[in-house]
Amino acid sequence: MELVSYIDHTLLKADAAVDDIVRLCEEAAEYHFAAVCVNPAYVALAAHLLKGTGVKTATVVGFPLGATPTAVKVYETQTAVADKADEIDMVMNIGAVKSGQWQAVIDDIKAVVAAADGNVVKVILETGLLTEAEKRQACQAIVTAGAHYVKTSTGFGPGGATVADILLFKEEVGNKAGIKASGGVRTREQAEALIAAGATRLGTSAGVALVSLHK
Repeated sequence: MELVSYIDHTLLKADAAVDDIVRLCEEAAEYHFAAVCVNPAYVALAAHLLKGTGVKTATVVGFPLGATPTAVKVYETQTAVADKADEIDMVMNIGAVKSGQWQAVIDDIKAVVAAADGNVVKVILETGLLTEAEKRQACQAIVTAGAHYVKTSTGFGPGGATVADILLFKEEVGNKAGIKASGGVRTREQAEALIAAGATRLGTSAGVALVSLHK
C-alpha cells in the first residue's frame, strides 16, 4: 500500500484554530490520507469538510492523560459519534495500569467500545510511561476489551513511536488488532521502518512533508 493510506493527518494542539482544521482537512482530501485526527470540538467541522472524500474523521477521548472517569469517556465518545466521528482514539487508564488494576483497564476500554457503536476504537498506551511487561499486558487487555487498534503515544507524553515498541505490539496482538504508531513520526525513513515492523497506521502532523518528499 502507498504511504498515504497509512496516515492519520493529525492536529491536536490546544491553539489549533478553525482555519488550521480547514487546512488539515483540505490536505487530507488532496493527498487521500486514511483519516484526520482532531480534538473533539472540531469533529463536526472535520466530518462536514471530509464528506464524500473517503477520508475518515478521528478524534481523541480521555486525552491526553487517560485519567478521566469511564463515564466521561463514554459521554465524549457518544458525542463524537453523534458529530459523525468514524474513529475514536482513547487514552487508556494509565494509572490503573501502573496499579495493576487490569480489570478496571479492560472495563474502561469495553465501555468506550460499546459507546462507539461499531466505529473503530484505537487505544493509546503512552508507551513512554510503561515497562515492557506493562506494555505486553496492556496489549492483551486491549484485545480482550474488543478494541480495534493498539496505539503507542499521545504525542504529549515522554517519548514517541519506536520500532522496538511496534515489534513488541506485533508479538502480542498478531493479527487480532491494528497497530498505530504515533508520536514523533517526522521522516519518511521512520515511517517506512515503523510500517516494516508492523504498524498499520501512522499518526503524524508531518503527513504532507512525508509524502511530498517522495514526489
